[in-house]
Order: sequence, then structure tokens, then C-alpha cells
Amino acid sequence: MGPEPLTLPPSPNWYCTRCSDAVPGGLFGFAARTSVFLVRVGPGAGAIPGTPPFRVVGELVGHTERVSGFTFSHHPGQYNLCATSSDDGTVKIWDVETKTVVTEHALHQHTISALHWSPRVKDLIVSGDEKGVIFCYWMNRSDSQRLFVEPRTIFCLTCSPHHEDLVAIGYKDGIVVIIDISKKGEVIHRLRGHDDEIHSIAWCPLLGEDCLSINQEENSEPAIPNGKVVAQTAEAKGCYLATGSKDQTIRIWSCTRGRGVMTLKIPFLKRRGGAVDPTVKERLWLTLYWPENQPTQLVSSCFGGELLLWDLTQSWRRKYTLFSASEGQNHSRIVFNLCPLQTEDDKQLLLSTSMDRDVKCWDMATLECCWTLPSLGGFAYSLAFSPEDTGYLAIGVGDGMIRVWNASSKKNNYDVKNFWQGVKSKVTALCWHPKKEHCLAFGTDDGKVGLYDTYSNKPPQISSTYHKKTVYTLAWGPPVSPMSLEGEGDRPSFTLYSCGGEGIVFQHNPWKFSGEAFDINRLIRDTNAIKYKLPVHTEISWKADGKFLALGNEDGSIEIFQVPNLKLMCTIQQHHKLLNTLSWHHEHGSQPELSYLLASGSNNAVIYVHNLKTVLENNPESPVTITEPFRTLSGHTAKITCLAWSPHHDGVLVSASYDGTAQVWDILREQPLHNFRGHRGRLLCVVWSPLDPECIYSGADDFCVYRWLPSAQDHSRPPQGKKSIELEKKRLSQPKPKPKKKKKPASQMPVKQESSEGNEEENTKESAVPVENGVSDPEGEEEAQEPGVPCELAPVVPREPVIYTPTSSSCEKSKATISNKTALLKKEPPKEKPEASMKKRKARSMLPLSTSLDHRSKEELHHDCLVLATATHCRELNEDVSVDLEERFHLGLFTDRDTLYRMIETEGKGHLENGHPELFHQLMLWKGDLQGVLQTAAERGELTDNLVAMAPVAGYHVWLWAVEAFAKQLCFQDQYVKAASHLLSIHKVYEAVELLKSNHFYREAIAVAKARLRPEDPVLKDLYLSWGAVLERDGHYAVAAKCYLGATSPFDAAKVLAKKGDAASLRTAAELAAITGESELSALLALRCAQELLQARNWVGAQEALQLHTSLQGQRLVFCLLELLCRHLEEKQLLEARGSSSYHTWATDTEGPFVQRVTSVWKSVFSLDGPGQCRAALQRLQDIKYPPATNNTPSTQLLLHICHDLTLAVLSQQAASWDEAVQALLRAVVRSYDSGNFTIMQGVYSAFLPDGCDHLRDKLGDRQSSAAPALRSLEAFFTYGRLYEIWWSLSRPCSEPSVWVRADHGKTLSAEQSQQVDKASAEETGSEAACQPEPSVRLSEESECVLSTCQELFSETHASLQNAQRTVAQVQETLAEMIHQHRKSLLCKSTASVPSKNEPDQETGAPPASPQSQCNSKEESEPVTLPELTRRLTEANQRMAKFPESIKTWPFPDVLECCLVLLHIGSQCPGCVTQELQQQAQELLRKYGSTKVHGRHCRTFCT
Repeated sequence: MGPEPLTLPPSPNWYCTRCSDAVPGGLFGFAARTSVFLVRVGPGAGAIPGTPPFRVVGELVGHTERVSGFTFSHHPGQYNLCATSSDDGTVKIWDVETKTVVTEHALHQHTISALHWSPRVKDLIVSGDEKGVIFCYWMNRSDSQRLFVEPRTIFCLTCSPHHEDLVAIGYKDGIVVIIDISKKGEVIHRLRGHDDEIHSIAWCPLLGEDCLSINQEENSEPAIPNGKVVAQTAEAKGCYLATGSKDQTIRIWSCTRGRGVMTLKIPFLKRRGGAVDPTVKERLWLTLYWPENQPTQLVSSCFGGELLLWDLTQSWRRKYTLFSASEGQNHSRIVFNLCPLQTEDDKQLLLSTSMDRDVKCWDMATLECCWTLPSLGGFAYSLAFSPEDTGYLAIGVGDGMIRVWNASSKKNNYDVKNFWQGVKSKVTALCWHPKKEHCLAFGTDDGKVGLYDTYSNKPPQISSTYHKKTVYTLAWGPPVSPMSLEGEGDRPSFTLYSCGGEGIVFQHNPWKFSGEAFDINRLIRDTNAIKYKLPVHTEISWKADGKFLALGNEDGSIEIFQVPNLKLMCTIQQHHKLLNTLSWHHEHGSQPELSYLLASGSNNAVIYVHNLKTVLENNPESPVTITEPFRTLSGHTAKITCLAWSPHHDGVLVSASYDGTAQVWDILREQPLHNFRGHRGRLLCVVWSPLDPECIYSGADDFCVYRWLPSAQDHSRPPQGKKSIELEKKRLSQPKPKPKKKKKPASQMPVKQESSEGNEEENTKESAVPVENGVSDPEGEEEAQEPGVPCELAPVVPREPVIYTPTSSSCEKSKATISNKTALLKKEPPKEKPEASMKKRKARSMLPLSTSLDHRSKEELHHDCLVLATATHCRELNEDVSVDLEERFHLGLFTDRDTLYRMIETEGKGHLENGHPELFHQLMLWKGDLQGVLQTAAERGELTDNLVAMAPVAGYHVWLWAVEAFAKQLCFQDQYVKAASHLLSIHKVYEAVELLKSNHFYREAIAVAKARLRPEDPVLKDLYLSWGAVLERDGHYAVAAKCYLGATSPFDAAKVLAKKGDAASLRTAAELAAITGESELSALLALRCAQELLQARNWVGAQEALQLHTSLQGQRLVFCLLELLCRHLEEKQLLEARGSSSYHTWATDTEGPFVQRVTSVWKSVFSLDGPGQCRAALQRLQDIKYPPATNNTPSTQLLLHICHDLTLAVLSQQAASWDEAVQALLRAVVRSYDSGNFTIMQGVYSAFLPDGCDHLRDKLGDRQSSAAPALRSLEAFFTYGRLYEIWWSLSRPCSEPSVWVRADHGKTLSAEQSQQVDKASAEETGSEAACQPEPSVRLSEESECVLSTCQELFSETHASLQNAQRTVAQVQETLAEMIHQHRKSLLCKSTASVPSKNEPDQETGAPPASPQSQCNSKEESEPVTLPELTRRLTEANQRMAKFPESIKTWPFPDVLECCLVLLHIGSQCPGCVTQELQQQAQELLRKYGSTKVHGRHCRTFCT
């Protein structure tokens, strides 16, 4: 295979303390999603001279979830080893040279948050998780040690570069500890000072504390002992430690003193465009790097992506230097990782990864940015090359940004510019303006359509018309009515068309983008007088000349419209699943007729190419239906997502598929050429470079865009078998079962602490599946929103640190056991005792508070009596008595009505507080305030059926209001059907129907509408159509068809029934269409049904299906002839017999000539009698045209097309039109000849011309008829077939006797002996495979008769024409090979100029030829110049122009091939071929045998 393809990789993972690393020599790696990408940096990268010296060289694939840590081994001799940690719970050790796993462990039970390969111990890898557990793993001895130092979340850890047992650990709450792993994790120092997450820990590169002139930090707090006196060990002495925290400080710690000695506060730097408000807390990730050769300096990140170089020499001065003051060089968002790299030429570099999705390389000597590697944070949905700014590739990405890649840049392979303003969603479609520079249209996942000027920094124009769903496709095309009716100066020359997921195509005026867009369905319906429901559009494509528009639909059909009124020209009924992509062939090729080729791909794995030249040039009055493709490309195993024609070749197409591969096809030969398998996901887009014929770009859901060379691929066709990519996607998308855990506190990992602004990982709480950098939605993708916004959204979790209380493992186990038991107990309902169930429950008291007050002490009750007596008998109540009455509200039962009302209100409030609103309502009813009861209940959402039933008592209007309020309440409670019933009770039928419809109760809504509305009410039809669309989307086609029938739309009913595609569904759909008067659709569906049954050889069913429509009488004749021919071929053992075939009884009669049997069956079964009926059937069948056959045409389709021509021949004979009969017979023979199926060709001759063509010559007579050249070709093919049969008879092992060879007993030609041969190499294989015949074998009289008629095959006119055609083909092949070799040589030079030291040399082309082949090539081929090739091509075309059209129209067997076969027969059976014939054959070979094969055989037979 050739060199690694140029890769635009996924973005490095965010919020990981160490997910990138580098080793001396120039190898850098960073974690992206579930894998690690490797980048070679420096002179050994093999980059193109003049471009930045780096290249993506590979990928480490093996983890199933996000990679959270990555570290190289920094020990000389094992720089090829690295370690990764992942959210899948494993730590893997890799060999980067082989890209394979060396070993792995899964010791952690919780999410791994930190990882480091010890710089002192060669085989020690230390990792920590979010529960505070640390594992030390020794790779060579597969040993491990578990340490549990603190019950806190570990954020980062770094092993000491000076002592093999010391590890510094940073925690989420700001604590830093230094432990000794040789003493079971004993804490040497606990460093307190930070009050937030520790993002980075860096040890001073020099041992000792003399490098910095620091005495003690001015404001440092005293050292806090660890609860005991810690002895100062030698291990802990003499080293500094730096830590970076989210609290915006960097602290330098002294390991000798165990305390902080310096604090650096991160400055707020003034950005361009405005200052930062210090009161607003910015997003921050503080990572550090302590340079080895500069121990007095420290590199740190900052708020907005800037990098700072701190000077540590003077503790009282906080002095720093800003990296790269030039504009646009710094990161635009926070930096996550810094790692140093020393190249082969000893340059000191620093590599940084950031939230802005760039990887930047810095020169530590100058602090300037050397180069930038851009990356993608989402699916690569769309690729588009600019037609004006050639070389600019636009990439639509799922992270809410558009990339414009200058692929033609000579100085920078990754010259990428980002556009994010105004996008705010996944970019799913792109299209450049065909004439206006820098104008790029984009469509998004949320239905937005916009226009960007890529040369300015202005926000995009956004169309005021939004699609309801995802924008699938964008296309620029000429304006259609009504915009096309405006004057030339009043309308643009191109308008923008957008197709959305809801199935509508809008026309946007780029001059009035804020105006309303036009739905072209209105124009289509008006122009073509369409009454049925228009199909849901899914794809749009304009022909290059702007005269025709192709629309792809959800049902798989393709419609071709003519501008400006969008007149329907034809409908292609080939795909039967959703149409994903359409592509017209370009117009600038050497064959202009190819511009009428339209390639299409759908949700099934087959690509169809249709030639629309005849239909579009004839301009039919009524739309034509096309059911046969020009070419069929089979090979992919999943749906086709994108197609692109090569602008450099004629008829070369590249396809992208969900099977994970891109395939290059030769359309004209129907052959797969090259298959690219570099992606690890489903391909979504592909485009051919307009600059380089040997360069293709492809994008996929693996967040990658690859630039690859077709000729450098090892495979020529897609992988067959299981759909591995689809199965893997489904497996990974299923959430893994996790063990039950205790409920976690709100704050856990940094991934959840930040706002949801930028990264996919920040919304992990909303998804059950694991989240990588961009993988969390149903398609495995969660992208960034608008990047670059400086302010931070409200934090998700509180900032206060969470302190976990340590618990023993045994305690955890016991708790788990208890909870499991409790869960089991809850599943079983409690059993009631029989006697308890028999007791009646006492009714709840309506006045419980009054009742309780009557059960107080005797003194209280006596006092109640006195108060009551005073209140009832005193004329004037004093203040004390009034207060007593208010306190003793229960006395209202015995006093006046006002006091009673107060008692009822108090009792009611008690009922509400205790959760018994129904008792409160009853009390209010007692009071007589029914309207108040209803209003209170409605406000509290506590209306009941009883209350609403009593509402009429308060009046009619109160009842109406109560029913409406109750219906709203029921809707909030999701009781939509009951709410609709209550609306019906107040005669609000339309509201009830709309309520049911909007909540997808279509069946109930239709029942109500049917029962209560007029039959012609449009609401009823809308219900049927809406429900039908939902059912169709869900795959319930039969019920959807009923809906469309109910909506009086039988056309749509038949179409939806046919979507299943099986024979039974197609037949039902055809019958339905016939019953409802859709005759054209019925005929089309019946024919499709018959073709489906034909695949299973169900002849009876196929005829029954065709019988459904009278217009298919001609097709019935074709199928009848096909059935008889298959039966005939099976008898002759020329076709494999199938046990499942169901023949008609009339097909079993094998007596008489074949043509006579056909006509007798037509007469008896199909009542075809008389020339008039034959002419009518002939006229119907002549209108059907099939494309020419190729080697890849399926046998069933080939037989059907051949039998169509044979049916025309028999009908022409019956109508006494012998000219047409000869021509039709010849077309059938040529079709089998073109497909390379010699067996079928001989079968046709045995059935239709058993005795040759003499009777046809007699019928044509001596006159010079138009069919004379066709008859000559037919006779030539007949003789050609007999000639091969004679030769094969001689070439059998031991020369078995046959009809052609005389012996004691004869045998007929078997199927095995009549296999298809490659005519181009027949002369080679024949001479080698033939065995020498025995002396007793000689040819029969029939063979000698055939040989005597071979003179007609040796036509010098045809030999000259074929020689000219071979010359043209040879010149074209030579030109293609010259271009290929030129590209290959350039590729070899670029890769050989800077060879990689760590990678084996790779050849870009084929393996080196053997010495023998090299000698042969030197002898046989001499270098040919371009002028010489042009001269040859001109001469050949001039010779071809001199031949009459009658000769060029009808094909003729290869004359030189016939000469070689005859000479072989003569050499195997001397004397059987006359000397005159042999001399004539040799002369033709000498004169026209210009190719290598012919020349070799010419030397054999002519010397």
C-alpha cells in the first residue's frame, strides 16, 4: 500500500490532565475519542518539502470508550512503548511501531482520572481513579499494588523524576500529597493551599533547591503537620514541585520544608475586542510545563488560551513573557495539555492541545508558533470544493463549525480556517456558489439555511425561512417561476435550493435572503396538474447546464423536471428505499453524451446509473416512467450516502457507504476499481479533488477527513459478508449494564463541572452511554455549540468541595446486601388478613377539627357552654367574648350563619392541608358556593368528574367554563382521550379532534371526526393523511394505505403498499391501483411484481401479476417466451435446473420446433392470432428500450432483455416484417455476446436458428434490403459459435467424440464443455490447454461444412474497422497509463526525499517486476511521445469515418480472433482446413495483428 493518507483527525479529548505526550526523536501522540493518534514531528516526518515538518502516521485502536490518559515511556530503548487509560476501565500498554496492545489490566473499579509512566522505573505505570484508589502496575512482571491514600477524587498524578518511589497526587478539592509507594502509600507531605481542582503537577527538573533564590513565601501559611511529627527523609529533601489549580494560582512547593514558597496569580490579559471583567469568573484550565534546560522558568496556560513563560528567579517580582505576540497565533480557548518534544535535529518544541480544537507546536527558543494541526469535533457531514476558488474545500462538521481547507497550499498542508458565527448547530449541507467567489451556502441540523462570505469576518446571512427538520442538501440553480418571470436585472442568475428532512424544497433568493422562500411543490403541482399527494423529497441535484432538475424522494423514486416551470419529464422507479444522493455527470468530458448520466444511491446498497439522453432530448408530452438502469453497481453492503463523479475522467464514479468504505467505479465497464478502507466509521461524504486526478477526500462519523489516492489502495472492491461497521455501531451504542452503586453526590469529575458551552463531554449527565469527545447522542455524536464565547454559563455543580467519608469495603458490601433484600421485599405486595378485609372502613369525618375540640377536658367543655350562652343571650358582646368565639370556631355550629361560615372555612383549610381536597369541596357545596368550589379546584388542578357533573347547578356558562378547565387539567395529566370526551360534551368537536391529533391519537380522532363531522369536511382528510404519513414512517404500510384510501388518495395508497418491495405487496398494490383507476401506476407495479417473481422462477405467479393490466399484454408474451426458453435451455443442459421452478403446463410440451411452440402457446393461451394483433403487440414492445449488456449484468436480467428482443423477432416474423425480425434476432445475439455468455448465445441459435440463417436470406430475397448488413452479422455470429464448438471438441481430454468429431459413439455438447470463455484471451488459453488429438480422430462432415463457410468471417472491411477501434482504445489506455505513471513518479519522489527512520519503506505502486518481465517490457514496448499518440488517434478516427454506417451500426465477431481459432483447428487436425483459408487467416493476422497477443501468435502461425 502507498503512504499514509493525509488526515484531518478528531479533536483531542477535553478536560483530561494528561491525554497527550511526546518522546525524543519526534513522535507525538494525543487521545481523541476512543483512540490515540500518532504524529511524526521533525525531519523524519516525511512531509512534503516546504511544508511544516509533521505528519499523522497512525492510530492506536482498541478502547471502547473515551481515552482519559496517555503517556509515553521516556526510557531510552523503549520510546516505542506507551500507556493509555480509558473510561472503559482498562489501562493498555501499546507498541507504537506495530500499533498493537502489549498488555493491559482492568484493576480499577471506578473511572480512571490520572495516568503516568514513571520516568525512573522502566516498567512502572501509575494510575488513579475518581474514588481515590491508586494502582501501581509493573509491566514486565505483571504485578500490581493497590493504594488508598485519601477518600477524594484524584485529578492528576505525576511520578518524581528524581526518586523512583515518590508520586505527587492532586485532588479535586485542592489537596496535594506526596506519597512513597514503597511504604504502602505513606504520605510524605500533605500540601494545603489551593482551594479548587488541581489540574497539573510538575516536578522541578533539577534535584536540590539551589536553582531558585527563594527563602520562604511571604504570605504562606505555616506547615500543617499530618497529625504527627513527620521525620524529614532524604527522599523528600531537595526538590521543588509546581501545581496549577482552578483557583487561578500556581504554587511552588518545597519538598524540604513541606510548604509553599511561591504563589503566582494568573493575570487577566486584555483580549482584542474588549477587556475581561475580573468580577466574572472565566473558564480556566491551568496546565504546567517545567523546562528541563531552563529550571528557573515555568510555562503555564491562561484564561483565554494564551501561554505564559514565568521567570522564577526573583520571588518578589511576578514576571512573565507571553508566547507569540503576533495576531492569530495563540489558542483562542483554554489549553488542556502541554508536552515537550525534542526533534532529531535537537530542536526544543512544545506541543499544546486546546478547546479550540487545534494542536499547536511552539519553538521554545523563539516562543513562536511553528505550525498548527486542526481537528474535527463532530461528524464530517459534507464536503464541497469551490468551483471558483479552486482548491478550497469546505467541510461541514457536527461541532457547529465550518472548515475551509486550502488544499492547494504549497506551504501548509493544513491551511484551515474556521467559521462558527451564526451556525450554532451541526452543519449538514454545504454548497459553493457556481460563479460568485467566496460565497458558501450552508444548512444545519436545526433547519437553518445561511450564506457565508469566506473572505470576510462578517456574520453570515440567515434565511428567514427555516426547515422544520435537518437540511439534507443544498444546490445552486437557475430561478424557477415565479422568480424566473422577473426581468433580467431584477432577479439573480442563480438561486439557492434547500431540501429538508420534512420533505420540502425551498427556493431562496440570495438578493432577498430575509424574504420568504418559495416552496417549489406549489409550482410542480400547478404545472403538472397533480392531484395526489406529492412525495417527500430527500435529495436535489441540478444538471450542469441548468436545464433539468432531479429530485430524489423518500419512496426511492427520482423525478426529472424541466425549467423554468418544472414540467415533469420522467420518473425513475428503480430504488425502493429512501434516496440519499443524486449526481449528474460533468459536461467537460470527451464524450458529451455522458452528461445525461445520473447516478443515484439510496438506503439499499446498490448504485444505479441511468442514461436520460433519449428521454430528455425527445421532450415527451406526458411523463415517461423508467424502470431499467443503464448500469447497476453492486458491491457495497450498507446504504449509500454520497456519490461524486471524477472531473478528470469519463464515467468514473466514487461512492461512500455506511459499510465504512469508499469505492471507485468504472461506470462504462460496470467494474469496481479501487476501495478505500481507512475510516473507522460510516462514511457520510466524498468528493474528488478538482486539481489532482489521483486524489479523493472522504469524511465519516469517525470525526475524520482523509485525503487518499485511489491507485495506492490494496483492495478493488468493498468487503463482503457481515456489515461489520453497522454491527459494531449497534453494539457500542447499547448502554452497558453497570453494577448498582450508591447515589453519587452532584459533583464528581471536571467533565461535569464546566458549562455546556463548548465540549461534547460536558453534557454527559444527559446521556446514558459513555461520552467521548463528541459521542453521546443517538448517532454517537454530541457536538460543541458556539465556540469562542468568553463568558461562562452558570456552573452545573456548586463550587464547594465535597468531602467523602471513608467507608470500609465490608460495610459497603453489607449495605449492598441490605438494599438488595429490601428491593426483593418490595416486589411482593403485603398479604391482607381475611378478617381484616371483611371489616368496613369508617368514613372520614367531615368536621374533624370541631369533633376533636368536643373531646377536650371537662373544664374546656364547660367554658364552651358559658361562652355560647353569653353569645346567644347577651345583646351586646364585649371584646373578650368575641375573642373567645373566634378561638372556639366549633361553636359556630350553635350560633349564627357567619360564625358557621368561619367554621366551615377553618375545617376546609384543614382538609386542604391534610391532602383531602374532595372533603373541602363538599364543605363548600354545603355552604352553597358551587362556583367558588369550581374556581378553587380549577386553580389547584383538583377538578373531578363529580364536581363537573354538579356544575350545571351553577348555570350554563359556569358549566361550559368548568368543562373546559377540566379538559385542560386532564391534558396536563396526559389523559387526552378523556379530555376530548369532555370537550365533545360541550359540542367542541374541532377542538377535541385537534387535541387527539396533536397527541397522536389518530385512530380516536378519526372515529370522532367521522361520527360528528360532515363527510366532506377537510379536517377528516387531513387526519387520514397525517396518520398515514406517521404509519408510513414507522413501516406500517398496510394501515397507511387504508388511511390514504380513506383520504381518497389511491395513488399514495398504492405507492405506500409497494414500499415493502416483496411480490405479495407489489401485487396487492397493483390490484389496488387498478381498482381505483390509476392504470399507469398499476401497470408499473404489476411489472415490478412479475420481475420479483421472476427471480424465484415463479412463472405462474409472474403471469398472474402481468394479467392484472391489459397494457402488459406484450410483457406477457416476453415472459412466456422466457419461460419456454429457460425450459429449452434446461433440457439442453445449458442452464442449471432449479427444483423450485413452477412452470405452466404448456411449457412442458417439448415437441416441435421452438418458434412453432412459442407461436402455438401465444395463440392458444394469449389469443394472439393474426398479423394485426402481432403488429399491435410489436408496437407496444418497441417503445421499451434496454441498455446494452456488460460482463456484470445479472443472468436473470440478461435473459429477460434477450427474450424481449426475441419476442420482437417472433412478432415481426408473424407480421411478415422480416427486416425487423433479423435486426431483433441480431440484437439478442449481440447482447449475449457482449455479456460474455457464450452458453446463452448458443442456446438462442439452437432454439431460433437450428439450421442456420438460410431461410432468413430467402425471406429477405435478393433485393438490397436495410437488413442485409444485419443478416450478414447474424450469419457471422452463427458461424463464429460453430467454429468455437469444433475447436472445443478437439480440445477435450482424449478428444471425446461429439457431433463435430467422428468416433465410434457421439455425445452432444454438455454444459460443462460450453462454459463462458474470455474472448480476448481465448487464443492464448486454447493453445496451452489443448491436448494433441489421437491420430484416429478426425472432423465430421458437419464440421467440414462449417469450416468451408468460414470465408464470410474473414471480412477485411470489418478487420480494418476493428483494427481502427483497437487503435483508439489502445491510445486511450496508453494516455491513461502515462498520466498514472507521472503521478506515481511524483509520489515516489515526495516520499523518497525524506524517508522515515522508524517505518519500513513503502512502495507507492506495484511490487518491482522480475528481471524477466523487465527484459520483456524493454523488448516489446518503446516510449511513445504524446504527439505520436495524437497522430495515431487522428489517423484511426479518419479511417473509421470512411466506413459506411451500415458496417459500423451492426457488430461483427472479432475477425482476428476467428483467424486464430481456425489456425488452432488446423494445427490440431491437419488437412481439415484448406490451405487457401489458412493463408487468408495468416495474411489478416500479419496485416492487422498490431497488439502484443496477436503479434505473438502471428509469429507462431505465420513463420
